Amino acid sequence: MSEQTIEQAAPAGIKRTLQGRVVSDKMEKTVTVLVERTVTHPLYGKVVRRSKKYHAHVEGDAVHEGDVVVIEECRPISKTKSWRVSRVLTRSEPV
Repeated sequence: MSEQTIEQAAPAGIKRTLQGRVVSDKMEKTVTVLVERTVTHPLYGKVVRRSKKYHAHVEGDAVHEGDVVVIEECRPISKTKSWRVSRVLTRSEPV
């Protein structure tokens, strides 16, 4: 590996964070978070919404469906789960 490749890699202490809405809290210690982003179409220039779902680890019963949360990348916890809920931004209205 060259020195340029090592310098371009992200520092070990910095973790990626994403903001999204919890769409499912039916699993134990896991929530499904829907993250939406906007991209511009390369040919037509129209702004289009793209979304992706992530499984995130959460301890206890702190997060419910409809909450807006921030998730951060972590070590792989299971086959599909490598994100952790770091904080809750807004809570949903209880029905």
